[in-house]
Amino acid sequence: MNAEQHGPLAGFTIGVTAARRAEELGVLIQRRGGSVVHAPALRIVQLADDAELLTATKELIDQVPDVVVATTAIGFRGWVEAADGWGHGEDLLACLRGVELLARGPKVKGAIRAAGLTESWSPSSESMAEVLDRLLEEGVEGRRVALQLHGEPLPGFVESLRAGGADVVVVPVYRWMPPQDIAPVDRLIDATLARTVDAVTFTSAPAAASLLSRAEQRGQLPELIAALHHDVLAACVGPVTALPLQAHGIDTVQPERFRLGPLVQVLCAELPGRVRALPVAGHRVEIRGHAVIVDGDLRPVPPAGMALLHALSRRPGWVVSRAELLRVLPGAGRDEHAVETAMARLRTALGAPKLIHTVVKRGYRLALDPSADTKYADT
Repeated sequence: MNAEQHGPLAGFTIGVTAARRAEELGVLIQRRGGSVVHAPALRIVQLADDAELLTATKELIDQVPDVVVATTAIGFRGWVEAADGWGHGEDLLACLRGVELLARGPKVKGAIRAAGLTESWSPSSESMAEVLDRLLEEGVEGRRVALQLHGEPLPGFVESLRAGGADVVVVPVYRWMPPQDIAPVDRLIDATLARTVDAVTFTSAPAAASLLSRAEQRGQLPELIAALHHDVLAACVGPVTALPLQAHGIDTVQPERFRLGPLVQVLCAELPGRVRALPVAGHRVEIRGHAVIVDGDLRPVPPAGMALLHALSRRPGWVVSRAELLRVLPGAGRDEHAVETAMARLRTALGAPKLIHTVVKRGYRLALDPSADTKYADT
């Protein structure tokens, strides 16, 4: 298999925590060669079942606000559809026609116009910070401002408006709840701790907070933070989504445009860039998460073999003892013969047995080319 034909994410495994649009994100990753572990960290309360949204909608119809801020297209559409289902659709549209209607970005503008309405203004940056600046510059003292949410917290936004004297009504379109089946989340946490995933993607701040909270409940929060900080890439769709992770000192990567496509492009740039190519026994070897690229060919490797290979690659060219390799071998117990068995399978999977040398009575080593010995001696 030629790695280039299978995409930049070939050989990498990526965790997806999204509940909404998870399938779309997974397809984008798989099209670029990646494997996906799906663990929805949240579930969404459907609009028509959400008494809190119904209450907020009635309140706005009864007491028309001065300003309505629409933050997401799907949230705005869902709000109008839910109101229509409750028999309040026309009343809500009539309410919105008479207010200053601010749209966070072009997709929201499209949803507003599809409802037969016209936005008053939209920021070029798609930034809620720019929306907040405009409102505060206009002055919000004594004004009633409705803010359509979509599950995402907006740190400081509501507080700043209220500090400026506004009466803020929050419209909670889609509320996040813990998943009904927590097992996939637990499996993703375990995979992250075992470093068998290379990245975890987050498309909402509540999903990030939920994953961290579950790890804390299991007594594994410090270990999860360490894994995401050092070995497993945390990729977020935007800065708001990253906040719960950054609060724990976890570095994140984010696209410039807060969309799923650009998020996947960040993965395509970051993950291959974290892997170094080694000159081994006359071959170019690139060790990825669950596969190895040997001279451009993608070679899938079983988990036991990858565990051995990662241990050898930490000190390329140096001998690693059987006892040390046994410790990294999943479920191997105390029998060093398990190392020999896994090593034989690894060599077969690589298709180039001479990549790994057996050093009699000592262990194994990656057969790093002599010209590279000095370069990697201190690795």
